[in-house]
Amino acid sequence: MTVDEVAGAPTPLPPPALSGRAARLTSTHGRPLWLMWPNLILLTAVIVIPFLIGVYISFLDLDQYTLRKFFKAPFVGFQNYIEAFTSAGLLHSIWVSLAFSLLTTAVCTPIGLLAAMAVNTAFRGRFLVRSLFLVPYVIPSFVTATVWRFIFQPSGAANSLLDMFGIDGGQWLIGDRAFWALVIVDIWAAWPFIYMMTIAGLQSIPNEMYEAADLDGTTWFQKIRFVALPQIRGQLLLGLLLSTLAHFNNFTLPYVLLGSPAPTPALTLPVNVYQTSFQVFRFGLGAAMAVISLILMIIPAVFYLRASKLTAAVGED
Repeated sequence: MTVDEVAGAPTPLPPPALSGRAARLTSTHGRPLWLMWPNLILLTAVIVIPFLIGVYISFLDLDQYTLRKFFKAPFVGFQNYIEAFTSAGLLHSIWVSLAFSLLTTAVCTPIGLLAAMAVNTAFRGRFLVRSLFLVPYVIPSFVTATVWRFIFQPSGAANSLLDMFGIDGGQWLIGDRAFWALVIVDIWAAWPFIYMMTIAGLQSIPNEMYEAADLDGTTWFQKIRFVALPQIRGQLLLGLLLSTLAHFNNFTLPYVLLGSPAPTPALTLPVNVYQTSFQVFRFGLGAAMAVISLILMIIPAVFYLRASKLTAAVGED
């Protein structure tokens, strides 16, 4: 096709303007907004409405006696929140959950990093090794907690192993050791999450960067520090945040492993909310504790999102 033919070609007409109603039902990219209505309705029914009901319950003196007259239960304002901080053991449970989540994430991170870097290079049987690394993560938490509950029994495999070295294992599921038993089990089950986040970032790094580092005579540790880690910083920080929040809000593992009521040294916040609501039947107090738990998890997420936006803005400049 010649230049004259291109110049003489008719100019395509612009798309016709939409009417007022059609414009309201269509996004700026020409996609119909009404397709989002089923998702919005589902999210409202499953998340928004139960959340609002929970907030409303947190301001009521709702227990097993006033549950039958739900809408006529006494309104107590912020009394449940005050009681949660003063006499319901909320501060202790927050401290236990915070220590549990931070300690578990701190141990899982180097394990996941080393595992991801070990299988990042090609070798025979790499697919099998990658699959085996995911086994602890894909096992349901209920199964994991049940198996480890047998392992930590006084006559279980853990004490039998310690007896071989002349160490008295004692009780793992009660007393002060219950916290460390919970940490050990969660580390075993959760480190593959950091591994998956890291391996996804490592696979996006071009091989040319490693080749350039080899030409400069860098060591293996220097390639990890100056090439790999800066490239996967975003994925790794997101993995650390999600891992910490997941540990903080983990209910199934401590509940199945330690039972209920849980030992005081291992009384995490989700288990405390459950015991207050469904064993003591203080539904208003339990709802207040649940709202506080949600606020505590939102705070680090907000800081991460703000930091990500600032980083993206600096990168564009």
